[in-house]
Amino acid sequence: MKLKKGDRVVVLSGKDRGKEGVIMTVRPKDNKVIVSGVNIARKHQKSTSATKQAGIIDKTMPLDASNVAILAGGKPTRIGYRFEADGTKVRIARSTGEVLA
Repeated sequence: MKLKKGDRVVVLSGKDRGKEGVIMTVRPKDNKVIVSGVNIARKHQKSTSATKQAGIIDKTMPLDASNVAILAGGKPTRIGYRFEADGTKVRIARSTGEVLA
């Protein structure tokens, strides 16, 4: 999976198409990501301990990784890889060629 925690992404399809956010969690086994402020569902939660409150809560649900694209220079782009002169492998934006953090 080419996406990482902390990447700024835009949603390409679904009910939240066009929304931007930062990846909070990556699930490579399921090919899913959780993006902050996107794909929020209202869930009924039961109180299980003194710390958890009962009631209706807003929970951020996972999105398929194919439905998000990383933002580079303010525009969605694909991710590629390149080997630097010193032998390190870095992620690059396919559209601009800039190195992604």
